[in-house]
Amino acid sequence: MADITGRKKHAARKRRHRRVRKQISGTATRPRMNVFRSNSNTFVQVIDDMAGRTLVACSTIDRELSPALVDKNKVEAAKLVGQTVAERAKAAGIERVVFDRGGYKYTGRVAAVAQGARDAGLQL
Repeated sequence: MADITGRKKHAARKRRHRRVRKQISGTATRPRMNVFRSNSNTFVQVIDDMAGRTLVACSTIDRELSPALVDKNKVEAAKLVGQTVAERAKAAGIERVVFDRGGYKYTGRVAAVAQGARDAGLQL
């Protein structure tokens, strides 16, 4: 029974994400910052949809980040991922992004990623 419920939740999230993606798109001047969260990890990409390229990416399984994530919970780790992706984006010359929450509610890890990116100076 749990498997069916899980599939329904996943399908609903995909529907929400498709609905949001009809409205927002990343450009070279203002790329899209996409968040994906699995049960144990958080992944963030900064994407130029016009060129179909990922410009910057970061996740909780990133080798550079793993020593800093040792004693952190998922929300704290997500905030650190947001800060790191913002630093990488600024190094790549990106100042502003469009935030794509990926069909998830704007709370918990998703909100922490956005807050971490804002704290590092990225405009959402």
